[in-house]
Amino acid sequence: MKKVFIILLITIIMPTLTNAETSAELVKKTMSILKEKTAKLGAPKLEGISTEIADRPLPILKFGDTKINTNNTIVDEIKSGNDRMSATLFVAHNGEYIRISTSVYTIDNKRAIGTKLAKNAAFEAIEKGESFYGEVDILGLSYQTGYEPIRNSKGETIGVYFVGYKLKY
Repeated sequence: MKKVFIILLITIIMPTLTNAETSAELVKKTMSILKEKTAKLGAPKLEGISTEIADRPLPILKFGDTKINTNNTIVDEIKSGNDRMSATLFVAHNGEYIRISTSVYTIDNKRAIGTKLAKNAAFEAIEKGESFYGEVDILGLSYQTGYEPIRNSKGETIGVYFVGYKLKY
């Protein structure tokens, strides 16, 4: 009886572990794609201030000459291949990171533009200039995620790359 229980338990647990490993690998691969797409536009930089997001002044994030604030082309390309995948580009502002380009939606079915990166393990890693990969709650949903600093030519963190795979619908 114990052998049957152990085999049953392993059978139930294994698909979850396999799914987690697969989603983690997918997140890392997708992060590479996001970074490649932005790098093709040029080097990241902050240039000027805009009030087009929630009527508050935020730095304008650019890759080359392409303004990213409210430009969702790249993040939508990331999502287009997989409904469970999301991408966001955050800009650093006054000790916070604000979503300026995202395929993440709120419960009201609006883009989560203008929302902040929660002060969680990912935030702490970015503050140290490090990347973070792991499971995170985003606007009430569980995601397998990747966060990496966006650095300017001086090596300063000016924003954050994010990709996430929604673990449950």
